Amino acid sequence: MELKTAMFPWQEKAVEKLIKLRVGALYMEMGTGKTRAALEMIKRRLDVGKIDRVLWLCPCSIIESIRTDINKHSTGAEDVIQIYGIESLSGSKKLYGILYKYVSGGRAMLVVDESNLVKNSRAIRTQKITSIAEACPYRIILNGTPISRNEADLFAQWYILDWRILGYQSYYSFAANHLEYDDKYKHRVRRVLNVRYLTDKISPYTYMVKKSEAVQLPKKTYDVEHFHMDYAQFVHYEEEMSAFLSTLVSEDDSAAIYRTFTALQEIASGRRIVSDASEPIMHVPFYDDPHLNPRIQALKRVLGQFEDEKVVIWCKFQHEIDDISYILREKYGDDAVCIFCGTLTPKERNRSLKLFMDNARFFVANKTCAGYGLNLQFCHVAVYYNNDWDLATRAQSEDRIHRIGQAETVRIVDIAGYESIDSRILRCLSRKENMVESFKGMLKSKNRAQWLSGRDVDVSDTPGADKGPETGGNQELHPGA
Repeated sequence: MELKTAMFPWQEKAVEKLIKLRVGALYMEMGTGKTRAALEMIKRRLDVGKIDRVLWLCPCSIIESIRTDINKHSTGAEDVIQIYGIESLSGSKKLYGILYKYVSGGRAMLVVDESNLVKNSRAIRTQKITSIAEACPYRIILNGTPISRNEADLFAQWYILDWRILGYQSYYSFAANHLEYDDKYKHRVRRVLNVRYLTDKISPYTYMVKKSEAVQLPKKTYDVEHFHMDYAQFVHYEEEMSAFLSTLVSEDDSAAIYRTFTALQEIASGRRIVSDASEPIMHVPFYDDPHLNPRIQALKRVLGQFEDEKVVIWCKFQHEIDDISYILREKYGDDAVCIFCGTLTPKERNRSLKLFMDNARFFVANKTCAGYGLNLQFCHVAVYYNNDWDLATRAQSEDRIHRIGQAETVRIVDIAGYESIDSRILRCLSRKENMVESFKGMLKSKNRAQWLSGRDVDVSDTPGADKGPETGGNQELHPGA
């Protein structure tokens, strides 16, 4: 195996710290090149005979992307590196046997890429990966950040490396010393205790770098393309908002809050709610022809600004992907559009990614499947057709195109309905506010309907609310600002 590319200074620092250790963690934000740093460690250990094979585990959706990245930086890697999907270990005993036999047959190094997928210590795939890891003398985990929710995420990832680092042989002993659970929701972690102990324990085995500290990338620009719901759609929005709000009796009922948010997003996206507000949400198309959907019309206006450009279009709902791919194929042809979502098999997703890298113009995707791990820096335009309210997945999805190798200014456009929940989502993302917690503060206020419509609210009427200024009207702040 030979390496073809030079390392950046921060990658060199990462390798120099961890190459001396049998186990370690590269917590390098998306776009800082953790794959290249891992390859350097593999190369050096191969050269001195410490290892003779590598098992690289990663999310199924990014296998092809990882393989492309490895081939960009090296030659001959396919002879020593085997790449498999983490999720595949959940149900396949046969695959587990094959991989265990592979690593047991020599001096193996294990790479667990996007290690946040193994944060649940009780999951079958986590247990299988832990067993495989025990047969590997060298182990490394790769991720953008140590935690995605709270410090409880650390246990399973570091148990894979070596249980002695944190000092707990079971999750129960870890939880007894560090986790305080909610009295009502027994599995919800309310507080993490002795965090300093945990950070001190992992620090010697960890290298961390943020993109802002390491990489000088082209700037990002943000725009919002607004649209008005038509009269019938707006009336339906207001009626359903009142119906769903009537089901909210407690600020602890997060499920009802999520259901309310989702129903309003569905309506603003062009769907009609046909179920009772207290039941699981059922919906049908509001428009027989997708071209009549005001949100689709806003997308057409945006795409008209980027003739002949490749464009990533992020969606929240599957019906959005279906409608968008239909109208784009109708206008530009089947070969111009590829989709990336949960209805596709891993092979089909990889085929879609390759089509977009080659000749296709539009990549219509769901952030759940494609929001992390993919390298799309050959494209510099992203349209958020519909947002969720998770700042972490928003940031990760932006990093698909704003990363090392991007040479153009990155253009990001959000599509948002006037006087809808869209405006509130953008505002909460831009302020890095937890949308659910923010709404809970409005539940007992007469302003909660205004809040859900993205309008100004009089915080003096909100019990316990801060009296700081509210961004006015429809002036959206941008999530990446």
